[in-house]
Amino acid sequence: MYPADLVAPYVKDLTDNGFKGLSNAAEVDAAVNSDGTTLLVVNSVCGCAAANARPAAKFAVQTGKKPDVVTTVMAGFDVEAVNRARELMLPYPPSSPSIALFKAGKLVHMIERHEIEGRTAQMIADNLVQAFEAHC
Repeated sequence: MYPADLVAPYVKDLTDNGFKGLSNAAEVDAAVNSDGTTLLVVNSVCGCAAANARPAAKFAVQTGKKPDVVTTVMAGFDVEAVNRARELMLPYPPSSPSIALFKAGKLVHMIERHEIEGRTAQMIADNLVQAFEAHC
């Protein structure tokens, strides 16, 4: 598990921009199982999270339609929350970073790490905006 002082700036990058940090399974369940839509970002300390995933998620929620709830869990730190989020993201394999969109508790859109690496933040944001248009 990563130390709190190491992950704090990565978490803050999203929570300072309206994302609610989730730290346990009950919080994940409550967020995802709402009647509306929930964006859940599995945050990471890796470079592709910093360069692509976090900027894309922040930009996408500031553009047009957006999910009712925007949340994040930190891989390697919020272990219980990440494990529960990954259960809800099945059949997709665990990946960090990753971004999932849920509607009324059902997974409706998923962006895995391999879809984050090698793509620009703008490309990922555009993908999210299209998912928001379709589901939010």
